Amino acid sequence: MNHNSQASTTRIQAGSNLSFFEKYLTVWVFLCIVGGIALGRLFPGVAVALDAMSVYQVSIPIAVCLFFMMYPIMVKIDFTQAANAIRAPKPVILTLVVNWLIKPFTMVIFTQFFLGWLFRPLISGTEIIRGSEVSLANSYIAGTILLGIAPCTAMVLMWGYLSYGNQGHTLIMVAVNSLAMLFLYAPLGRWLLAANNLTVPWQTIVLSVIIYVGLPLLAGMYSRYWIFKHKGREWFERRFLKYLTPVAITALLLTLVLLFAFKGELIVNNPLHILLIAVPLFIQTNFIFLISYVAALKLNLSYEDAAPAALIGASNHFEVAIATAVILFGLSSGAALATVVGVLIEVPVMLMLVEFCKRTASWFPREPEKATLQDPRCFGAFK
Repeated sequence: MNHNSQASTTRIQAGSNLSFFEKYLTVWVFLCIVGGIALGRLFPGVAVALDAMSVYQVSIPIAVCLFFMMYPIMVKIDFTQAANAIRAPKPVILTLVVNWLIKPFTMVIFTQFFLGWLFRPLISGTEIIRGSEVSLANSYIAGTILLGIAPCTAMVLMWGYLSYGNQGHTLIMVAVNSLAMLFLYAPLGRWLLAANNLTVPWQTIVLSVIIYVGLPLLAGMYSRYWIFKHKGREWFERRFLKYLTPVAITALLLTLVLLFAFKGELIVNNPLHILLIAVPLFIQTNFIFLISYVAALKLNLSYEDAAPAALIGASNHFEVAIATAVILFGLSSGAALATVVGVLIEVPVMLMLVEFCKRTASWFPREPEKATLQDPRCFGAFK
């Protein structure tokens, strides 16, 4: 490629060939949120029965949906790119620094400022947790802290996919953060919540990582190997992916329907508090993304590495945060409500940030070959 054609390439948005369904994903997300809340209100027995299907507070219906959300992404990953990621560790180091040395503490600062001080007069009332009376504001802050110390290890693969990032590097970042969470989640939570009797459910965290990352990863690796061996790459790209592509986004939308069917009652009963909790969470998400994206720019990372590095820092592992809040404080607690608000704002905000990434891809050096999801649309965006 000559210099002129390369220069013109950088002006093309990454992922500019999204389908109609993907292009208006925010609309479908909103409809699914409304549909989920309506389902929980109109058929509460169904929602309760589905929510009761869990192991160590890990919802089996949601786990199934997340598997089908993650598998189509995992099976498209060229794992040679994951091997290359080990030889270029800057994106992994960046996400570790942001997720564990910056993000938990900025979450505390923002929520203490807004919920603990500025909005405090609007958050009246207390609740009983483990026999002790706790202010609702402090309970909300506890929930946001649980969100802040749980880096995303599942849905970030969806954000990386939609932004046409390097899925090999994203996979490495997910794996490293999953391991870090196993060792850091409990002590960091104990310290930030300042609760001597805090018991972090190890079974929930381990099982969540296995279900949300491990199973779809193994299934994707094996099926990709088997198909390439018995059917060939061409059949994989032209036949298999044709039917698989809509599965991931459909599973994402169904996951949202279930989440809000389970927890919609909390949202309906606390509309003003939802807005108040959403303010620091919205600011935190955008702030963490901004510093990660600028740091990636200063480190001269390619767009394909910079986008997922910034997105993984901005997003949260809300499944683990919700499960932990429910175990520690109860399903109807303010802490549980705060983690549900995290779900409410995260998907629309992350979709907004994905769009921002695609529109600013020309700020970075480009390495489109890293975005090999074996999807022809990936390459069409760079022609």
